[in-house]
Amino acid sequence: MVERAKFKSFQESTKEEWQNIMVCLQDTQAMVANRVIEQLQYLEADHGGFPVNRLEHCLQTASRAERDGRDDEYVLCALLHDIGDNLAPFNHPDIAAGILKPVVSEKNHFMVQHHGIFQGYYFWHYIGLDRNARDKYADSPHYGYTEEFCALYDSPAFDTEYESFDLAHYEPLIREFFKPKGR
Repeated sequence: MVERAKFKSFQESTKEEWQNIMVCLQDTQAMVANRVIEQLQYLEADHGGFPVNRLEHCLQTASRAERDGRDDEYVLCALLHDIGDNLAPFNHPDIAAGILKPVVSEKNHFMVQHHGIFQGYYFWHYIGLDRNARDKYADSPHYGYTEEFCALYDSPAFDTEYESFDLAHYEPLIREFFKPKGR
């Protein structure tokens, strides 16, 4: 069993306690892949009125990107882009982006973080919102990249007849990206 720190506030902490905490942090990081997979599994029970459940939507998005030859990092982003739907439907892109930020490039992080507003182009006018709200990012070097993600992979991933890869197919990818450093 790992010894726990004794401090009551950070101001009282010691270098030795922080060295121990940093070792424990690697153990916590070792659990992240399992937790990501678990959160994805929760999406299976929720369809939110869409033609497919939220897990199938994520699997379709990733499968489409993979079949199109996108690299592993991009496929991981496609898979996890809606992982926050059950926890925070109105700001789910921020949850996914927060999970992915330590392991992906700036452009893929931007794509995940902003996919919600870019996806709005296809339907926001039906719900009284500005479908062109994404244009506030027109000067971003990642605008076209994110626009393409939504058009090619996210938007069409509601097909009840599409045969996506299953979650087990993506488990090695998840485990590789979220493994602790040096392991």
